[in-house]
Amino acid sequence: MVNKGAFHVAVLPLAIMLGLSQQVLAEDVSADIEHIEVTSLRQPFRGDLPLKSQPQSIETLSFEQLSDAGVTSFMDAIDLSASINRQNNFGGVWDNFAVRGFVGDENVPSGYLVNGFNAGRGFAGTRDTSNIESIEIMKGPGSALYGRSEPGGTINIITKKPKFEQEGYMQASAGRWDNYRLEGDYTNALTNSLAFRINGAYEDKGSFRNPVDSEKRVLTPSVLWLINDDTRLNYELEYIDQKAPFDRGIVAVGGDPEVLPVTRFLGEKSDGAMQIDVLAHQLSLEHDMGKWHVLGGLSYRDTGFKGYASDPELVSNRQLLYTDGKTLSRQHNYRDFSSTDFSGRLELSGSMNTADFTHHLLLGIDGYHFHFDKYWERFRPTAGDATYSINIYDPVYGQVAPAGTVLYDQTETQDSYGFYVQDQLDLTTQWKVLLGGRYDSFEQAIVKHNTQTDTEQRQNIFSPRVGLVYEWQSWISFYGSYSEGFRPNTGADYQGVAFKPEESKSYEMGTKFDTALISGSIALFRAEKSNVLTADPINSGFSATLGEAESQGIEIELAGNLTEHTRVWLSYAYTDAKTANDVINADWGVTIPKGSRLINIPKHSGNLTLKHDTELFGKDTAVGASVQYVGSRLGETIDPSYVLPAYTLVNLFGTYAVSDALSVQLNVTNLFDEAYYPSSYSAIWTMPGEPRSYKVSVRYSF
Repeated sequence: MVNKGAFHVAVLPLAIMLGLSQQVLAEDVSADIEHIEVTSLRQPFRGDLPLKSQPQSIETLSFEQLSDAGVTSFMDAIDLSASINRQNNFGGVWDNFAVRGFVGDENVPSGYLVNGFNAGRGFAGTRDTSNIESIEIMKGPGSALYGRSEPGGTINIITKKPKFEQEGYMQASAGRWDNYRLEGDYTNALTNSLAFRINGAYEDKGSFRNPVDSEKRVLTPSVLWLINDDTRLNYELEYIDQKAPFDRGIVAVGGDPEVLPVTRFLGEKSDGAMQIDVLAHQLSLEHDMGKWHVLGGLSYRDTGFKGYASDPELVSNRQLLYTDGKTLSRQHNYRDFSSTDFSGRLELSGSMNTADFTHHLLLGIDGYHFHFDKYWERFRPTAGDATYSINIYDPVYGQVAPAGTVLYDQTETQDSYGFYVQDQLDLTTQWKVLLGGRYDSFEQAIVKHNTQTDTEQRQNIFSPRVGLVYEWQSWISFYGSYSEGFRPNTGADYQGVAFKPEESKSYEMGTKFDTALISGSIALFRAEKSNVLTADPINSGFSATLGEAESQGIEIELAGNLTEHTRVWLSYAYTDAKTANDVINADWGVTIPKGSRLINIPKHSGNLTLKHDTELFGKDTAVGASVQYVGSRLGETIDPSYVLPAYTLVNLFGTYAVSDALSVQLNVTNLFDEAYYPSSYSAIWTMPGEPRSYKVSVRYSF
């Protein structure tokens, strides 16, 4: 890094360590500084390797894409990637997704990273986009670097960072279904070495599913301290207060989700909203030592949700709907889930020369302590009892359920530490070889207070990684890789022996290219997963690690300029995800034959976005459209005949700059008002998509 002025501090590597993609955070620290020139970039868990030299497909959703689409939720944002598919969202109170066809434990939210720290453990509700700068989707297994993960990929959310010059905006939005939102962002320098940023949002959101309304408050302040020429410290706080009704969706009558209107709510308004609370802290430190770089950090997250919900009964011999075709049997539940998650990381990266080779080394250690309290009361009518049921064609609300009994009252703790080593050797200017591995030690204890029983398990796992890169030209490279990964399973088998972890093997080959007109990647992948929990075929009522699954396919990611003023983004994925052996479903005891499709995974999916910059009445104007296609998907694991239909959504957006500071944006989603169903858990729990909607936003920037 070359410095001119009073400070020769490299601010960007800190941002890159924390996840910010190639954006200069500090430019002119004071009037005495001419500029800061950045000559190297670093990302968390990657050392000093540029993207083209890594044997892995990495897709980035930029701030521009998220802003144009007008998205305010994390799940709406990742719809822009064809590699990601929505899964059961537990009544709409958490984010759940699959990458390359694989999803983790459906009974907890999907895991993801925020600035390199795990943020998926716990119960933080549906994530807001107000402090997101960009989203990285790192394809393939991440266990060799990040620890426990799914073989499909790892998502890293990159948050907005402080800048040393004033910048900010206030934005007010109003849309259909009585949707109102106020969002703000402001950053500036406090001193020559200290900058801050504060952003957040308030949202009062109605819904096409009356009376499903939600409310959310988000506040995310941060501080950046340039300690000296080589050392930077960054602190971020995250506060969330969210109220979201528990909504399992609609019933697909006779396997047809279009029988009932998408507006039909089958819960109880008197249940109120689930209360979701989040308080999180991140502290990150970066230090330069010549060619070597040290980064470390701590993260603490306190999350929880609680409230009442009316859930349709899934067990067929308890469900009256299968008897008379109109009466939906329901349970009444009270849930109180809370968790704390403390984690830390220390990493050293740099390069060195030995003989004729250049080594790009990456060494690190990390660990976490996770504490989870689960309390759940349930009222469940006996088979044939119509108490607390509802007519799906003529619902009458206002029912009061009898008192429930304790279903769960337990405490779970997880403790894990790991260390990882990676070396990418430059054999020549064109050929690169990557060798890496990670060792993890994992401990888990579950105390069931209502039954006075407890379970413990310990697991030690090694995850290797190897890759080869050929940089044929400066603008194109080819790569191949093999990786192994794992994800611990909870609980024990019939003999009280802890389950083996889910294990995976992944193969990938592809190409990356970057020219003046177009950039992107093409990847072929195959992943295999074993030790998936399934019902024990010998010991009824217990589970065993007998399941296997596999996924293979091709992905194409493109971004480029059709003309000087027209830009295009394309994301396409073909994913063939299925069981690799006969599996007995652990929840229902039903045999799932080998080769059965995995739930909610389409074979074909894609997203195409076009944006054109122009002028209207002498003012800067941008207009665009996006088309999202999602193929047909299996809608229920135990019933292969229930298939969610394919759908195509067309969305429009436009921005008009009234002045240098004031702009107006219009977003229209589902232009042709198509009925669609983004995900389901069963025909009884099917989530409908939003009909045609619109939103107008006014932004004042400064």
